[in-house]
Amino acid sequence: MLKIKLARFGKKKQPHYRIVVNEARDKRDGKYVESIGHYAPHLQPKVLEINLDKVETWKQKGAQPTDTVASLIARFQSGNPFPPKKAKPSKKARAKAAAAKQSEANDLKAANEAAATPVEEVVAEPSPVAPVTEAPPAEAA
Repeated sequence: MLKIKLARFGKKKQPHYRIVVNEARDKRDGKYVESIGHYAPHLQPKVLEINLDKVETWKQKGAQPTDTVASLIARFQSGNPFPPKKAKPSKKARAKAAAAKQSEANDLKAANEAAATPVEEVVAEPSPVAPVTEAPPAEAA
């Protein structure tokens, strides 16, 4: 059975892949029937080139793409295989946002508790008045 799969090339820690048609049981980097594209994930910007005509030809002949190659083909057909990533906020900005969110939650909780607590009316009761006694006169020295 023929497979459309990746064959690894390139230096250590800097892989470059060829998209090849090969027998399913053959070695990954061994001889292949035909090369139909290449993929370089470590270059900036990333490189993905696939000859879709050859892919279709080999699919008609019974070649099955591996899961990875199928996802790369789908990305290539979308027109923008590597869309730019959204910028992440810095750690300080994330911490500040989390603190603000927590503070807002605490304020809301306090407001809800205050609204839920019934307010009791304080009635001033007359306090017993103690008789006022005059202080003894201070002695002059």
